[in-house]
Amino acid sequence: MPNTGTESQFEETVIDRLRALGYRYQYGGEVARPTPQAVVLTDALRDYLRRRYRHLPPAAIEDAVEQIANPPGLTAERRNMAFQEMFRGGLILNYTEGDEPKSAHIYLADFEQPELNDFLVVNQLPIHSPTTGNDRRPDLIVYVNGLPLVVWELKNPFHPKPTVNDAHNQLQHYIGDIGQLFTHNGFCVISDGNTTLHGVHTASLEWYAAWKSIDGRTVEPATTGSAKTLIEGLFPKDRLLKYLRHFLVHEVENTVIRKKGAKYHQFFAVTFAVEQALRAMTPGADKRAGVVWHTQGSGKSLEMVFMIGILRRWPGLNPSIIVQVDRTDLDDQLYGSLVAAQALIGDVVQADSVDDLRARLRTQGGEIICTTIEKFTLKSGETRHPLLSERHNLLIVADEAHRTQYGFSTEIKRRDGGGLYTSQGHALNMRQALPNAAYIGFTGTPIDKEDANTIQIFGDYIHTYDMQQAKDDNAVVPIYYEARPHPPAADRRADRRQGGRPGRGGRGGRRQPGDGQS
Repeated sequence: MPNTGTESQFEETVIDRLRALGYRYQYGGEVARPTPQAVVLTDALRDYLRRRYRHLPPAAIEDAVEQIANPPGLTAERRNMAFQEMFRGGLILNYTEGDEPKSAHIYLADFEQPELNDFLVVNQLPIHSPTTGNDRRPDLIVYVNGLPLVVWELKNPFHPKPTVNDAHNQLQHYIGDIGQLFTHNGFCVISDGNTTLHGVHTASLEWYAAWKSIDGRTVEPATTGSAKTLIEGLFPKDRLLKYLRHFLVHEVENTVIRKKGAKYHQFFAVTFAVEQALRAMTPGADKRAGVVWHTQGSGKSLEMVFMIGILRRWPGLNPSIIVQVDRTDLDDQLYGSLVAAQALIGDVVQADSVDDLRARLRTQGGEIICTTIEKFTLKSGETRHPLLSERHNLLIVADEAHRTQYGFSTEIKRRDGGGLYTSQGHALNMRQALPNAAYIGFTGTPIDKEDANTIQIFGDYIHTYDMQQAKDDNAVVPIYYEARPHPPAADRRADRRQGGRPGRGGRGGRRQPGDGQS
């Protein structure tokens, strides 16, 4: 293939697409910074804070700039997590006015009015390395209010062998040489023009993924995705702010921190699920929020994390969210996933008994409770489940929804041999306990039977992501089976006498990290 273009031309094309979305552009060599090592544009950050918080005195503004530019933490991962929490939830700024102590809750971006923020794309910014003494120049950095939130690394699409591997390797050099660039980083984009992927900076290449939809319904057929779809699907100002605020999570287990970001199917599924959950929690509305039908291994537990995080922060809602499964091992597994994501969703509890669950549900809201459906059982002497709460801001999140919620009554054989009697099921118990709760189901295999219909119980499909699409996206690996002829019976008997085993077919494995990028 002849070399008919340059990497600079590709860079200019990306800049032009971002400018079409309303981003400002500035060449890196002309960008003013406090020092050659600095990556935060403190003048832009200061200007934003002055515009939005006009009542704050100059000393308070300077204190805010200092705290935002230098988030706390002994390690790079801790500093990035501290900044992410600051960006998501804001900063409590303490200051004095005259002799009077005051405080203000300030936000690093205006999420309600995206156009009031400063969106800037900078190319070839020279950043001095404290380790090598040389300058590094990332291809593109996307700034919001002076904060370097997205790093782009591009490779020449006109090269005979363009590859995103080289772009990812370049990011690793940046992490080692100019690590300060990633203190405030949300995610990165790598592209060779043919393949365009996004991922968090700590992720290996296998966790980078294409963004393949602009509207969440129509999907780009190419496995590798295009820069156009990623920019138009993720970089509109309101959508980028939403992703950076709600769709990044630092999971903490002991001393290990894993940062994960949503893929396109997770982002759109959660966005649509939140809309339906809010509708279903409105007094008088149909309480069936719907079903998220995503194939096994596509990251449903992470989708629940993102959805819960958004609903927990929804102004004036203060919901109680009950995450319900049908097996104790799944309850423990999902509880562990939610606890690891507490930085995003807040405190999580696990009901350890029927009495414990009932006590936790007799509150005014704000809880995340993990439980098995069997804990909605009747106690001795009860013929009906007692009412626990009539609140509307209750959401039941049913994991593996195809396996639960159908047991409104159960025929059980009498012990004395006198035929059958009808016993009240756990699903009916739950509805008697929480008559105004809304329901949303997550499943990889919905059921359509006369006595067990997932749609009938939970409502219409909110979003679907089937096995074929997951395979097209390289989100899962197909399972293969190699048939092998059985040996003759005499050989099998001899094989057993020698302590061996008959030959068996082999199968490949499904790629099931499932939960985004780490």
